[in-house]
Amino acid sequence: MLTIGTIKINNPIIIAPMAGITNGAFRELCFEFGAGLVETEMVSDKAIFYMNKKTLKMLEIDDKYHPVSMQLFGSDPDTMEIAAKKLSEETTCDIIDINMGCPVMKVVKTGAGAALMKNEDLAVEIVKRVIKVSKKPVTVKMRLGWDSENKNYLSLAKKLEAAGVQAITLHARTRGQMYEGKADWNAIKELHDNLSIPVIGNGDIKTVEDFIKYRDYCDAIMIGRGVVGNPFLIKEINNYLNGKENYEVTYKERIKECLNHTEKLITLKGEKVAIREMRGLAPHYIQGLFLATKYKNQMSKISTYEELKDLLTKYEELLDKTIEK
Repeated sequence: MLTIGTIKINNPIIIAPMAGITNGAFRELCFEFGAGLVETEMVSDKAIFYMNKKTLKMLEIDDKYHPVSMQLFGSDPDTMEIAAKKLSEETTCDIIDINMGCPVMKVVKTGAGAALMKNEDLAVEIVKRVIKVSKKPVTVKMRLGWDSENKNYLSLAKKLEAAGVQAITLHARTRGQMYEGKADWNAIKELHDNLSIPVIGNGDIKTVEDFIKYRDYCDAIMIGRGVVGNPFLIKEINNYLNGKENYEVTYKERIKECLNHTEKLITLKGEKVAIREMRGLAPHYIQGLFLATKYKNQMSKISTYEELKDLLTKYEELLDKTIEK
């Protein structure tokens, strides 16, 4: 069992924060499949400070599904402190995670996300200010560094540990790599060997075999894109951890969980918004199946739940006939 501060995490399967994906509906799905810890979409310190309604809605956490780590991003120590205090005192999150890894331009141009790795003093100052006001464990998610010439993950991680961070997640790519190339798991192992706090490894985990290969490199493994449209991976890894035989995910299960995810999202956001988001998410559930491309293209045009359900029902009937032959 992994412990972060006072928070006990039952297994080493952690779901990464993903913008537009790890909302309450997806978190619920991940917990149902057996995730140990799930992170929220990242939230902006400025948006919390200015009481942005959409952001405040993102702070809501279902009491039935824990532990949850709330990820916060920003580069201003003052507003980061204020936002962290609000997260600590007014939400039911279990952990506050500071984002030092997001590579997208709209984040790094403000000095936040991966850009914080270029200013270690500021990064440490923010961590200290957040820890000062938080009653909950504080963690950090970072990258290898800004680019291949500036990999400072080890030096920064040691400073963050000294400042009081309770765990560090390393997405083993540089900001320059964005999401391309291979993650450097040897760097994750190096970090694990040099810190006394838990180290969580992140990058390129898409199969049970990937998990097994890197399980001993760190204290827990974070999975991001590998579970999008494939929450079954969580169950498969749990089966491995518990000595159970693995199972083959059927197309019927994929279709069922796609609709389940959609229904949860509709409950959370209403049909119009949920279906708009599922246009991008639903195709992942049938990735690699027979004639999937045709149906994935049609999914990108749906406007109601009934349209999606009808489309998937027809696709399932087609697959039934194909299997029978």
